[in-house]
Amino acid sequence: MNEELKKIQKNMEKFHQEVSPALIPLYPGINLCYLTFSTNSFSVHHKAMPHIIQINYCKAGQIVWEMKCGNRIYLNPGSFSLHTMKTCMDSVLTFPNDIYQGLSIYIDLQEVSSNPPELLNGSTISETILPKIFRKNDAPVFLAGNEQTESIFSAFFNQPEELKLPYQKIKTLELLLYLSKTELTSTQRLSGYKTEQICVVREIHDQLTRHMEQRITIEELSKKYLINPTTLKTAFKSIYGTSIAAHIKEHRMEQAAKMLKETGKSIAEIARAVGYDSQSKFTAAFKTYFKVLPKEYRKKFPS
Repeated sequence: MNEELKKIQKNMEKFHQEVSPALIPLYPGINLCYLTFSTNSFSVHHKAMPHIIQINYCKAGQIVWEMKCGNRIYLNPGSFSLHTMKTCMDSVLTFPNDIYQGLSIYIDLQEVSSNPPELLNGSTISETILPKIFRKNDAPVFLAGNEQTESIFSAFFNQPEELKLPYQKIKTLELLLYLSKTELTSTQRLSGYKTEQICVVREIHDQLTRHMEQRITIEELSKKYLINPTTLKTAFKSIYGTSIAAHIKEHRMEQAAKMLKETGKSIAEIARAVGYDSQSKFTAAFKTYFKVLPKEYRKKFPS
């Protein structure tokens, strides 16, 4: 398994802003990899490996993973997915916000079955997890995450150097135990969106972020781009992680902060530039977002 995974990792490293260790061996047949990307998209090609499960967890950013077989994975912070490495042998990973941080765990079920971690010896997890999760056409499984899974995944990050490996080993076993007792229903499988719909949603996103001075309703967008309003809202949230209103408000606030730091424009001018006709409404929104008034924020960055 390791040689093929190292080839995949080497391909990924070309797109890393920060290159983590290629693979961290945890147990025979179980490897961990941390991922930090700062790019728009890239392609992955490897041999079909139906005996290897890949678990992907999103810590920050978003990812749209389109596979040649037609399956898609959408991950937002806190969510995670599982699929066999037969499913993703030819795929394209797209990062809607041009950033992504997370991790992948690779589990060779053949190797783990013959040489399981001591604590799992006799548990038959490696013999049952594959048919249980992928009983239909190797389709990826998406889980939105909950308090328990977040407790597991968060422990993979920000640990003291001397404790990293013990936490990685313990939390990987805890994750496998969690999955072994989880009933995966159809509602946990990600809803699929056609490629054309994804393109439309991304075009709408670009339109909104390029013209933040404008206020456009969902109904106006749906008519202009010929997409059902409900589909637009649900697809946008699946791809970008939040509602259209919340996502664009975040862009407005970040753009306003940038203008306060880098330009001499008045607060009223900045308010209009990011879509607020009322300076008072802009000031209230800015304070809610940054916990400080616009004029006080500007004082922190004297020109």
